[in-house]
Formats: sequence, structure tokens, C-alpha cells
Amino acid sequence: MRISPSLHLRGVVLPGQDEVDVWVRDGLVSLDPVPGATTVGRGGWIVPGLVDAHCHVGITYGGGHEDHDGTVAQATTEREVGALLLRDAGSPVDTRALDDHEDLPRIIRAGRHIAMPKRYIPGLAVDLEDESQLPEAVAQQARLGDGWVKLVGDWIDREVGDLAPLWDDAVLRRAIDAAHAEGARVTAHVFGEDALPGLIGAGIDCIEHGTGLTDETIEMMVEHGTALVPTLINIETFPSIADSATRYPRYADHMRDLHARVADTVGRAHDAGVPIYAGTDAGGSIEHGRVADEVAALVGVGLSPTDALGAASWTARRWLGRAGIEHGAPADLVFYSSDPRTGPDVLSAPDVVVLRGRIW
Repeated sequence: MRISPSLHLRGVVLPGQDEVDVWVRDGLVSLDPVPGATTVGRGGWIVPGLVDAHCHVGITYGGGHEDHDGTVAQATTEREVGALLLRDAGSPVDTRALDDHEDLPRIIRAGRHIAMPKRYIPGLAVDLEDESQLPEAVAQQARLGDGWVKLVGDWIDREVGDLAPLWDDAVLRRAIDAAHAEGARVTAHVFGEDALPGLIGAGIDCIEHGTGLTDETIEMMVEHGTALVPTLINIETFPSIADSATRYPRYADHMRDLHARVADTVGRAHDAGVPIYAGTDAGGSIEHGRVADEVAALVGVGLSPTDALGAASWTARRWLGRAGIEHGAPADLVFYSSDPRTGPDVLSAPDVVVLRGRIW
């Protein structure tokens, strides 16, 4: 519902501490007064639009492909909780039609996952018959995406009976170089330990999940400036995954072990200086609209409430090349009458959502 072409809010603009006035005119933030603007929030907290940095718009809850109406419903759920920027970390459907909806979050797409046959969830990835095809496949997905490419770094190898890497280190280096030549960054799904050295050493830009990080690979991430999106609320599903994998006891035990030590793993990565961002892995096994729960989980592994919120807002926006609340920036912001750092009940229920300069 659009209520005014010009808006006014007054509150503490996080991560700052002082109350300031923010205006919205012609879809942009103004720090100069706008005569006649409608005041829609006063005396609260103003936050740049929330970010879910690992979100699958187009994957049905429980698995499968969404239709257009389903993708709209997923994106609407995200907007309602204030998540106005989504990094879609791999989707089997083309969601560009959502860009025509002024009331839906902005999406940064990574194209489709890239995997090998029988080494990922059926129907979601582009499966390559030979790993030598990886550099060209990465270049193609870079051209189809919005500056990101998503690899499946490891998955269960049924012949081994456990998690195992998909790609040779030399192929990874060529593939990541190919993405960078296209101006794209690369991220990878990685649960276990063994795939991480090759991916980080090849220059990958981000690791998703990262439950198998060790002191050695954490040090490598710091050295290379590799980011981590740990998807902590998704890691909560590991015990149920293990329970369903009775045919592969080694894999099941591994998944339980990764789950048991995830708080320590991510906490050590944070303490070492690895950049960490909030992502829920919504779509598939995680319902949409849970970025506030991921922020709370980040606090639980050692981030301060302000840093955890930044990982889902101003810090994540800077990482993704999107503006926060600054003069002339696109007006995507949320307003809270209570401090959103106090917990997920507040963070998931913004009083005002401003997207593309309109209040919805």
C-alpha cells in the first residue's frame, strides 16, 4: 500500500547511536529535509533493509521447483520480515520476472548450482558429465547471474560412503579464474573438511555452511579474504539428515559430528577475523522469512548483537555492493519502535518497511 510519495522517519540509524532524521523522496534517501513529507516512524530504530545472503527463491519447501506464483509468495514472505535484498544462492527457475514487482525484494542471482551427476539434490543443479567442463559452465552461469556463481563443493559420494569433494584443485583454479574474468564472484556449498583447502586455495570468494572448517582452513580464509555464510539454522537439520542415512553410517556419524561442533567452528572463524554474513538457506528444508532466527544464531556463536544484525544488514549490503542509508541511495529500509537487536521477535516484525521508496 503506497501512502505518500515523500516520507520522513526519525530514529537511531544503526549501527550509529544518535537519533537522526531520514527522508525519502523519488525513491531515494535524503538527509536534507523534504517539505510536506509524511512522518511514518519516530523515536525508534532505522536499519538498512535486511539481507538474506543465502536464499533460494524458486525451490519449493521440501524440494522441487516453484511456479511463478510460488516464487512471488516466497519473495513476499521475505519482504514482510524486512528482508529487502536476497542473494539467491542457486535456483533452478528463472526469477527475473520478479524484478517487475515493485513490492518484492531485490534479488542478486547466482544462476544454477553446478555439480556432477548424482552428487547433489536431483533436478536442482546443472550436472556436468566431465569435470573438465567446469570452467566453461562457470563462465556461462556467470553471464546468466548477477555477479555470483554457485558450485557444489562436496556432497555424499555413495562409493565412499561419506562426504567427498567434487572437483580437482587444478580445475577449480581454472573455473574460478573464468568467473573472475566475467566479473563474477564464486561461492560453494561445503559441509565437510576435505573440499575446503582446494576451494580456498583456488581463490573462491565465499564458503556456504563451512561446518568442516579447521584451524588451517580458517587461517587460509583469513589470508585470502574469503567470506563465510554459515546458514546456522540449516545446520540444525543435520541430525535428521543423519537419521535418514542409515545405509551410510560413516556419513551419518560425520554429519552428527559437524553439527555438534558447529558453534565452536563458526565462533573460531569469527574470532580469527573471517567475514561472516547471515544466510538462512531458505527454500528446500528451511522456510522463508527466517533471517531474524539466523541473526539470533550468529549471536549464539559469539557475534555481538550489533555485529550479527550488521551481518544481515549494513555490513552484508556493503559486501554485496549495495548501499545502506546514505544520501542519494535507493530507499530500502526498515523501522522498529523497539531495538531490533533485542531478539528475533522484534527483528522479524518491523513496524515500517520501505522498499524502492514506498511503504508497504
